[in-house]
Amino acid sequence: MLPDDWHLTEDIDDFLARAGAFLRSRPALHNTPLTDIEKLRAGGADAQDAEAALFGVLESGGEVCAVFYRRPGGHLWITSLSTGRAGALAARLAALGHFPSGVLGDHDTATAFADAWQQRTGGTTPDPFWRTHLYRLGTLATPRPSPEGQGRHAGPQDREVVVRWCRAFCVAVGEQRSIDLIDAGAWSDSRFGDRHFTFWETPDGTPVSMAAATSMVGGMIRVDPVYTPAHLRGRGYAGAVTVEVSRAALAAGATDVVLFTDPANPTSNALYQRIGYVHLTDFTGYRFAYGTPEAD
Repeated sequence: MLPDDWHLTEDIDDFLARAGAFLRSRPALHNTPLTDIEKLRAGGADAQDAEAALFGVLESGGEVCAVFYRRPGGHLWITSLSTGRAGALAARLAALGHFPSGVLGDHDTATAFADAWQQRTGGTTPDPFWRTHLYRLGTLATPRPSPEGQGRHAGPQDREVVVRWCRAFCVAVGEQRSIDLIDAGAWSDSRFGDRHFTFWETPDGTPVSMAAATSMVGGMIRVDPVYTPAHLRGRGYAGAVTVEVSRAALAAGATDVVLFTDPANPTSNALYQRIGYVHLTDFTGYRFAYGTPEAD
């Protein structure tokens, strides 16, 4: 490989052999690539559809310094890049005829790539459809006062409630792809299919809030999603169930426990900070529309 050049592959094992240690070196910042790639790897050929089978590794001076991969749905996820390197990647992909439906990454990287992509392809202004804060757990604290009740792991008997509440969560945050998969009966293909769910129950055994966690990858567990039905909010249930899931993640040996929040929701952001989560950085996603690519 030439210095400071991208190695592109459709082989997930080749990608992991080159980039696995790099992804695990920053588990909080790389939490989404870690879980996405693990799901693709575990799913085998069936999970690696034509849209997702593109991976890239950037090496400089013999060291991996960035990666990208194409997610189901066609969006690229890119780890942190300088503006110049983001522009070079946009030029490389356009020249090879790869036209993603969008890009996701830390705010500066995603914005730099989106701007370069628009200039390269002559498309319309990229549409920023996703903004989020990333938090990492510092010292876990139980909010006071704590609501009555207790946590309980969801089992097979809870599937109907879990699916219904996940769909309601998706409606609330506008995740149409997940709604479509749930409605089509493709639960295992949705982003919730590999989650471990926990309820907060009142003393009479009624579920009133729900949180989920990913399996641990590279020492990292992500709490995602947290959902309380609208008529039950404001009673401390979301904080209680998030503490329950976070404590379980630490007990399982996680070194990094993370979660994403909507920047437009001051209530949830304040809650997670009260229970010990610390803001790390912001992520952004853009959708693309295309004109005619420029000639190199």
